[in-house]
Amino acid sequence: MTRPLLAVDAPSLYFRAFHGIPEKAAQTEAGEPVNAIRGFLDMIAQLVRTRRPDRLVCALDADWRPAWRVELVPTYKAHRVAHGAVEEVPASLERQVPILLEVLAAVGIPAFGVPGFEADDVLGTLAATQPAPVEVVSGDRDLFQLVDDERRTRLLYCGRGVAKLEDADEALVQAKYGVAARHYADFAAMRGDASDGLPGVAGVGEKTAARLIERYGGIAEIMAALDDPASGFAPGVRTKLEAGREYLSRALPVCLVALDVKLPDFDPALPTAPRDPDALLALAERWNLAGSARRLVDALAG
Repeated sequence: MTRPLLAVDAPSLYFRAFHGIPEKAAQTEAGEPVNAIRGFLDMIAQLVRTRRPDRLVCALDADWRPAWRVELVPTYKAHRVAHGAVEEVPASLERQVPILLEVLAAVGIPAFGVPGFEADDVLGTLAATQPAPVEVVSGDRDLFQLVDDERRTRLLYCGRGVAKLEDADEALVQAKYGVAARHYADFAAMRGDASDGLPGVAGVGEKTAARLIERYGGIAEIMAALDDPASGFAPGVRTKLEAGREYLSRALPVCLVALDVKLPDFDPALPTAPRDPDALLALAERWNLAGSARRLVDALAG
């Protein structure tokens, strides 16, 4: 069987590592925290050992809150803004990200974002354009929409950590949410998502959204059915959807992951040894990362 491309949602994993490992448990001799870096490298090592990929790419947020999404839904991620267009990120995590990227570069793992787009959009484009199979690794539920059995695209959902991955295919998405993966964005737009500042349609929760999608299809089909008096909507549901019509027309493009982002040139081939071993050794010594770096190198060599 062809080995997969691991398309990793880097911010999802390094935030998880930062919050999952106490700062005092992972520091340099000078007391500088490296918990996010250690945790991230250990997660990648575990994924390489268990998923046996032959390609690996880390996606970054070049723009965590793209202006075109905010223009459509102004509340999009508004609660996570520190000031201006800057995301609220703990200072001790913010300092670790550039170091992590240096480590990945020394190992030879490509990590990049695309201006004007989120990591999700990079992952979506990788899933749409790279040879199958593709396994997307993230704790972001929005990426369930990328699951495609025919294209052999899966989501390795790490909502409970990399050690407890949910290996999501179409059947899992259907069982979990009651909708096909291709309609997950429609479902999310209707239901709403407080973590992304999406209010949803007032009075329409998960069960109602799933029932509507099962009966009519996606938001476009539901809106078309609203214009048909014989379409069979309960009066209360029809009223709620009519009130939310404009919101849904704006929210669906926000929820849809881009599949056609222009990616930079990159080589996804999994390195079997560090690209720059001297640089990796220097980083490991400077930042007290020897154990995590060794585990990653051993996983790549295996």
